[in-house]
Amino acid sequence: MVRVQRRYSDTGCYHVMIRGNERKNIFIDDEDRLKFINILHKKQSEIELSFYAYCLMDNHVHLVLKDNKNEISLIMKGIATSYAMYFNNKYKRVGHVFQDRFKSEVIENEGYLMAVIRYVHHNPIKAKIVEGSEHYKWSSYQWYMDPDRPGAKLVDAEYILGILDENRTTAILGFRRFFMEKNDDKFLDEDDSSIRTLEEGESYLQKYIEKNLPGIDKNEIRTNKGLRTEVIAALRTYTGLPIVSIASLLGVNRGIVERVKLK
Repeated sequence: MVRVQRRYSDTGCYHVMIRGNERKNIFIDDEDRLKFINILHKKQSEIELSFYAYCLMDNHVHLVLKDNKNEISLIMKGIATSYAMYFNNKYKRVGHVFQDRFKSEVIENEGYLMAVIRYVHHNPIKAKIVEGSEHYKWSSYQWYMDPDRPGAKLVDAEYILGILDENRTTAILGFRRFFMEKNDDKFLDEDDSSIRTLEEGESYLQKYIEKNLPGIDKNEIRTNKGLRTEVIAALRTYTGLPIVSIASLLGVNRGIVERVKLK
């Protein structure tokens, strides 16, 4: 079986999503949420790690981070294990708390980084929990609106604001303006499993190639084993396309698709 290696970022920046096993809630109360954030603080103190955004939803978490040593798998394993031990002990339960494989995507430029941060902060609005992100307690949006607010600082909002303008006030206004812009952002979306038709798969594949494999065409993907394995893994992990549809989309035998083992 082919084991797919996780894609690593040249910049060290990633957007990560972890969610509850079987999409069950991983946060029951605010104590749980505080515990998870404390675990992030602890991990940050142990290694060279920067957080640029976070958002804790009931059954999943979004993180935007920078890991200069490309140890993203070890980092996320440590975070998930620490929280799972706490969660199982508190609620007197056993078994998996998180879905086995966390989702991640590389972030290779500032434009994409800004768009991902906007998307992460927009999650509570999309879920119709609040009308504005400033009203949601469990995301990092608050640190961008008021970088000097009291409390332990987890995210490096100053770095991101500095991308927009050297003047902090101007940068905060620019961040808010960017956040309010109409957009069709979609990154590691919880609803990616809704991609089930060949037409939707074709659109997803085109966007994936443009972002991750610029200059590569479908024929090269079909004939290059390494590229083919990477693309099949992405389609199987991030979409709801059945194996037969993925095979048809790439023009390969379904057995090739089945043999790609997800890590």
